[in-house]
Amino acid sequence: MSNAGGDFAGDFSRSGLSMSDAEDELGLTGRQIRRYLSGECKVPKLVEDRVRQLASARMRQRTAPPAFRFIDLFAGIGGLRLGFEALGGKCVFTSEWDKWSQETYRRNFPDGDDHVMAGDIRPYGAKPSLIPEFDVLLAGFPCQPFSLAGVSKKKSLGRKHGFDDEKQGNLFFEIESILRYHRPAAFLLENVKHLQRHDGGHTFAVIRRALENELGYTIDFRVISSAPWVPQKRERIFIVGFRDDVGFSFDDFDQTLPPEAEWPTLGSILQSHNEIDSKYTLTPRLWQYLQDYRRKHESKGNGFGYSMFGPDDVTRTLSARYHKDGSEILIEQKGTRPRRLTPTECARLMGFEHGSRKWFIPERVSDTQAYRQFGNAVAVPKVEAIARYMEPWLRKALELQNDPVRQRKVA
Repeated sequence: MSNAGGDFAGDFSRSGLSMSDAEDELGLTGRQIRRYLSGECKVPKLVEDRVRQLASARMRQRTAPPAFRFIDLFAGIGGLRLGFEALGGKCVFTSEWDKWSQETYRRNFPDGDDHVMAGDIRPYGAKPSLIPEFDVLLAGFPCQPFSLAGVSKKKSLGRKHGFDDEKQGNLFFEIESILRYHRPAAFLLENVKHLQRHDGGHTFAVIRRALENELGYTIDFRVISSAPWVPQKRERIFIVGFRDDVGFSFDDFDQTLPPEAEWPTLGSILQSHNEIDSKYTLTPRLWQYLQDYRRKHESKGNGFGYSMFGPDDVTRTLSARYHKDGSEILIEQKGTRPRRLTPTECARLMGFEHGSRKWFIPERVSDTQAYRQFGNAVAVPKVEAIARYMEPWLRKALELQNDPVRQRKVA
C-alpha cells in the first residue's frame, strides 16, 4: 500500500478523469476514490500506478499536436470548451462580450493569452478572415431572445424578441458568416429548447435553411436534459453539423446515458452546513415576500412562486436571474428560513466543479456576477457526453478534410 495524499490527488487531476470514468477505469466506487483523494485512507499501489500512467499519457498528449483546432464563440465561462478539450482539441479563438465572464474564463484557462479573447463578435462576423483557421466551431449563442421567459417578458414590455432583437437576436448570422468563410469540418450550437417553437417555428426554420441549404451542412439536433449528469432539469437544444455527410445522428445518444437509478440528486453537490455563510439565508423580509407572492398566485390558479428543494431532489433550471431572490431553487434548512445555493454549489450544479475538476471564481467576481455566469452556462458533463458521442464522426470528418486526394478533387 502507498500513502494517499498530494501525489495521488495531483496525478488524478492531471489524468483528466471524470469521477464516472475513474469508476469504470479503476473498478472502484466514487466514494472509495474520494476517500483516496482526501487522504482518508491509503491508496493501493495498483490504483496509484494506473492513475500515474493515465496522467503521464495525458500530459504527453497535451504536448503533442492537437487533434483539432476549435473556436469558442459566445463562450461565457467556457463550458463548451471543456468538453472538446477533453477530446484533444485546442482552442485558437474565443469571443465573449461580458468582462466578468472573461475574467472567470481567463482564470480557469490560463493559456488564454496564446490566442485572441475577443469581446464583440460582430467585427469578426463582418471580417471572418480575422479568425485563425479552425476545424470545429462551438457557439452557445444568446438564448434570451428565444427563451419562453425572455419572450414573455419582452412582449409584456412591448420589446422586440427573436431575430428582431437587434442587440442579441440576430447574432446567429455572425455564426453563419464565419461558417461560410472558414467552412470548418463541424460545429456544435447550443440554445434554449424553446428555440424550436419560437415564432411558430419560423425562427428555427430560418436557422435550418441557413445551415443546410445555404451553407450545405448536414445537421441533426436534440433537446437534452442535464439530469443524467447533474441534479438539475436543464433542457437545451444542441445542433450538430458536419460539412461532409459522415452519417452523424443523435438516434443512439440515449444509449450512452447512465442508468436512471444512478442519476445524481442535490445532496451530491451541497456543501456541509458549517461551510455556508449566513448571508445565503433569505432575510425575513424577502422570505415573507416570496411566500406572499406564491399565495397570491396560487389563489388565482397560477403556478408562479418559489420552489424548495432538499438533498434527495433534482432542481429546476438555474437561471441568470438567480441573484435577485433565488426563488427558483431554494434550499430548505431546519429551524430557519431557506437559503440560496452558494456560488460553489452552482459551479457543482452546472458541472464546472465535477469529480476531480476544481473551478475557480476570481476574487473580483461578485456573487451576483457568478450567479449570472452559471445561470447562462451549459451543464459541462452533458457537453462532455455529447463531445464523446460526436468523436467517431468528428474523426471521420477530419480525415476527409485532410485527405490530399479529396483536396485535389475539390480544388
